Amino acid sequence: METKKVAIVGYSRIPFARINTAYADLDNQELLEAALNGLINKYRLQGKLLGEVAGGAVIKHISESNLIRESVMNTALDPATPACDLQQACDTGIEAAVYIGNKIALGQIESGIACGVEAMSNIPFESAPRLRKALLKANKEKSAFGKLKQLLTPKLKDWMPIAYKGQEPKTGLVMGGHTEITAKYYNISREEQDELALKSHQNMAKAYDEGFFDDMIIPAFGLDKDNNLRRDTSIEKLSQLKPAFDKENGTLTAGNSTPFTDGASALLMGSEEWANANGLPILAYVTFSEVAGIEYVENKQNLLLAPVFAADRMLRKAGMSLEDFDYYEIHEAFAAQVLATIKIWENDDLAKKFGLEKALGKIDRSKLNVKGGSLAVAHPFAATGGRIIGTLAKLLHEKGSGKGFISICAARGQGVTMILEK
Repeated sequence: METKKVAIVGYSRIPFARINTAYADLDNQELLEAALNGLINKYRLQGKLLGEVAGGAVIKHISESNLIRESVMNTALDPATPACDLQQACDTGIEAAVYIGNKIALGQIESGIACGVEAMSNIPFESAPRLRKALLKANKEKSAFGKLKQLLTPKLKDWMPIAYKGQEPKTGLVMGGHTEITAKYYNISREEQDELALKSHQNMAKAYDEGFFDDMIIPAFGLDKDNNLRRDTSIEKLSQLKPAFDKENGTLTAGNSTPFTDGASALLMGSEEWANANGLPILAYVTFSEVAGIEYVENKQNLLLAPVFAADRMLRKAGMSLEDFDYYEIHEAFAAQVLATIKIWENDDLAKKFGLEKALGKIDRSKLNVKGGSLAVAHPFAATGGRIIGTLAKLLHEKGSGKGFISICAARGQGVTMILEK
C-alpha cells in the first residue's frame, strides 16, 4: 500500500499569556475555540467537512472530557466533523499532528486539524479523599439532615483544596527539580543557561520586529502579542535572579525556565490532492517522526532526555545526521534540558552511555530556535507542539526548500521528534 505525503497547510495560534494575566478567567474551550476560529477564518474553512480534528489539554476539568469535539461544534466547521481528545503531557500538540498525519498518510482522511490548549489559570483543584467520599455520599442522601450528616464527616483540613504542583508521582519531584539534577549531572553552567535564555528572547523580539508572527498569531481577548517576551532582559538581569528549585546550589531560575502559561494553537494538515483542490499552500511535509520513553525514577537526571532516543531512531530511519538540517526547533522547557540533550547528541562517549552507536552529529547554534523558543514565548503545555510545527513550516516555506528538525520533551520521561521538509 502506498502512503500519501502529509502536508502542513496552515497554522494559527492565539498569543500565549503567563498564568493569571490576560486569560485569567478563561477556560480551555474558550481559548481553543479562539485558535480554531482563527484558523477557520484564515483559510476559509466555514462549512467544510474535515476528516478529523485531534488535540487536547494536559490538565482538564471533568466537564471537558470531550473538549475537542465540543470546541469543534462551536466553530463554523461542518458539525459532522469528528474530533478526538488525546494527551501526552508536553508532547500533546505534536502527537496530535502525528495522529492526523498518519491518518492522511494511510488515506483514511484527506484533511484534518491538530490542536492543543492549556488554561493553566483555570486548572481544577484536587480535593482530599475524605471530602470527596463525603460529597458523594451526601449526594445520594435524600433528606437535608442526611446530607448535613455526611458533610460534617470530613475534618476542617479536608476542606482545603489541593493545588496543582506538577510533581512526578513516582519521584515526588517537580520537573524543575529533576532538571536541576540534570544540570549538575552534565555540568551545565548557570552562564550557559542564561545565555540560551537571552538568545531566545532576542530572537523572538527580532522576529516580532520583522513581522514574522503577523499572520501566525490571532489577537484574542484583548491580547495581540505573547506577554512573556522580555525585550529588555540581559545577562546582567538574568544573572541576578535567585535559584528557583534548589535554593542553595541551584542554577535554574525563573529566567532560564518556562513559566506556567495559557494559550492555544492549531495546525491545518492535508494530502497534496486536498490542498491543491482547495487552493491552499503546501508549507512543508511531515516526513518522519518518533516517540520515545526513558527510565527516570532510578536515574532522576533522565526525566526530559527521552528525545535522545527518539532522535537516534528517527535519524537512522531517515538516513540523516544532525548536520543535515537548515533549522532546529528544540522545545526550551528549561535551558539546562536543551543544553544537556544537545551535549549528549554531540558527544560520542555520552551517546554510547545511552546505548547509541555514536554521536548524532553537531547542531549549528545559529540555526537553533531562530524565531525564539519556549523560554521567550512561554509554554502552554499542549499548545507548544502546534506553535513549533507552525513556526518551522513557515520558515521552510519562506526559504522555499530545506529540512527542519523538531524535538519536544515531556513529563513522565517521554519525548517526540519530527522532521519537516520542503
